[in-house]
Amino acid sequence: MIRIAIQSKGRLNEDSCLLLKDAGISVDELKRKFLGKASDFPLEILYLRDDDIPEVVADGSADLGIVGYNEVAESGAEVTILRRLGFGTCRLSLAVPKTDKYDGLSYFNGKAIATSYPRVLRSFLDKNGIDASIREIRGSVEIAPAAGIADAIFDIVSSGGTLVSNGLKEVERVLESEAVLIAGPSLSEDKKPIVDNLLFRFDSVSDSRGKKYILMNLPTSSVEDAVKILPAMRSPTVMPLAMDGWCSLHSVVKESELWDKVEALKKIGAEGILVLNLDKVIA
Repeated sequence: MIRIAIQSKGRLNEDSCLLLKDAGISVDELKRKFLGKASDFPLEILYLRDDDIPEVVADGSADLGIVGYNEVAESGAEVTILRRLGFGTCRLSLAVPKTDKYDGLSYFNGKAIATSYPRVLRSFLDKNGIDASIREIRGSVEIAPAAGIADAIFDIVSSGGTLVSNGLKEVERVLESEAVLIAGPSLSEDKKPIVDNLLFRFDSVSDSRGKKYILMNLPTSSVEDAVKILPAMRSPTVMPLAMDGWCSLHSVVKESELWDKVEALKKIGAEGILVLNLDKVIA
């Protein structure tokens, strides 16, 4: 049995639960408590505040954790990043009042900056030789300049809409973040096979996201051209049809490239093109 810590609420909780579900791990959300148990995998789920997860994993209270990289960086906890998970993307940025003239990092000399991430901010300021004071605030950092608490802020930015609504503008991106799967230094040998199994499932889910399964009828004479258009994971599957001179070609394509690929395939004679959702990709 292994234990994984995830955020107790919010978007990262939803995405983490979806990843577990897609990996075939069922947790009854209707009966959720502080500690839950999967019904079909040797896994316990510990629900915590995001900023508690790195330390809980580091001290061995949980074997694994899913948390934003920004929290890992701020905590300084002794953990290993096993996977970057591709969701929960955001950034830690410096922002100033939109009416201020900003001409570079020297702007912050002598200024007070409000943040919930003092460790990351101090490291950035020291690295760039900036002499600024840090005002640590928990929650609603964006109101600090308007309230006269600080001159600028250092906070999480996703779309930037919150900054705009509070009369701020983003001026420096300091740290790019996304959800990561972390492990502590004391993971026992008997738990590693379970972790490896979990990683295998997560990788299969991740490999299928943003991809489509595509199949079509194609003149046999066009197979070489089609392979250039659709290289697939290794090589497309080509099967003969009952009609002479024709075959069926199957492949996997990135969803972002789908329509360009379809147009190119039609030009070389592809017909009856079907596009299907992928559930899992098992490497």
